[in-house]
Amino acid sequence: MEWLTENKIPVGAWASAFFDWLKDNFEGVIEILADGAEALIDGLLWLLQTPHPFFIIAIFVALTWFLQRNWKTCLFVGLGFLFIVNQDYWEEMTESLTLVICSCLVCMAIGVPIGIAAAHRPRMYRFIQPVLDLMQTLPTFVYLIPAIVFFGIGMVPGLIATVIFVVPAPIRLTYLGISSTPTPLLEAAEAFGGTSSQKLRKVELPHALPQIMAGLNQTIMLSLSMVVVAALVGADGLGVPVVRALNQVNTALGFESGFIIVVVAIILDRMLRIQQDKT
Repeated sequence: MEWLTENKIPVGAWASAFFDWLKDNFEGVIEILADGAEALIDGLLWLLQTPHPFFIIAIFVALTWFLQRNWKTCLFVGLGFLFIVNQDYWEEMTESLTLVICSCLVCMAIGVPIGIAAAHRPRMYRFIQPVLDLMQTLPTFVYLIPAIVFFGIGMVPGLIATVIFVVPAPIRLTYLGISSTPTPLLEAAEAFGGTSSQKLRKVELPHALPQIMAGLNQTIMLSLSMVVVAALVGADGLGVPVVRALNQVNTALGFESGFIIVVVAIILDRMLRIQQDKT
């Protein structure tokens, strides 16, 4: 056994050399990504924190009514946000919600096109499938190390780590929805002279919409699960009081902040659930 351990394959050294190479050769790209992510985060924070909380709550209730047409769900959303205000976690909630919204925008913008391309190219999906498995099974704390190296401390590395962990979900579910489009539908579209883009827009995407919305729901839930991890690299939000409670062994603070995360998750889930049911 000693000869085997003495000739250890330098996986860690290779990974370190790869990240050093990325940092040295793509410094400009990394700076552009950091500036863009920071601008997006600052803009959303300004939109959520500048108006009075009751105004933001009213907007979310109106959006819930638009999506669901159900007064009970609207009442639940309104009471949920009022409970967050009552517990004095509004600022932390908006910071975590900003991280969730940003990660959803980035993940869906990346995941849906890749999922569509993979559904049309089976070889491509077979190639990226191990990469997706690695991204989802690698411990999330590992992502924080290169995120800190590239982007420093703050909300940006938290967003980058969240995107890397979450983006496989919309890729997989979009692939599932597009690839499961019934063959007779595609043949009918071809018989009527539909082009590839028309088949995608009028047949495949409508059929895959429930899976795509499920991917959005999974993206939201997984992003919320990362708020505590993101707090370890200086990201503001609901993860900060959780980490503080862990350091202080403060049961009351930990349960309080953890329960707020659950409330936010349920609110977002109820807001989007009817969209999945209707499709």
